[in-house]
Amino acid sequence: MNTRLFGEINIEKDKEICFESGLIGFPDYTRYALIFDADKPEKRGISWLQSLEDGQFALPVIDPLLIRSDYAPDIDEEILKTLGELKEENTYVLVTVTATSKKEDISVNLKAPIIINTQTRKAVQVITENDFPVKYKIYDILKEKAGETCAGIDEKKG
Repeated sequence: MNTRLFGEINIEKDKEICFESGLIGFPDYTRYALIFDADKPEKRGISWLQSLEDGQFALPVIDPLLIRSDYAPDIDEEILKTLGELKEENTYVLVTVTATSKKEDISVNLKAPIIINTQTRKAVQVITENDFPVKYKIYDILKEKAGETCAGIDEKKG
């Protein structure tokens, strides 16, 4: 598949993540792959949720615990049943990142996390019952954690 951000990629069927109802606002895209920098596994930062149905569509995502160590969203258990049995070792939570032209305004959506069962490869995006913000600014947090490189989102030179 040819993608806008990564060029030609080949995702094996067992690496696909299935969102039965798509993502919020994008119900028609149900198959995704999580793309990250495999050469730097120690650099946990922004990854990309790449649609396997539209090479032009990819969302930046990040582990919310990198932003807020106390992040524990309250989610209706009924919604999660479609994912299969969730345990600590097979549950992966991500939040979407909103980039702006002003790097200090980069934010994450803590109100609508993505929950992935890594065993079944099924996922869902949900609205939490918590009072989390939709736009939670993260630039200063990432800069503090990663030093001057800001986990790879520092402004491009040139």
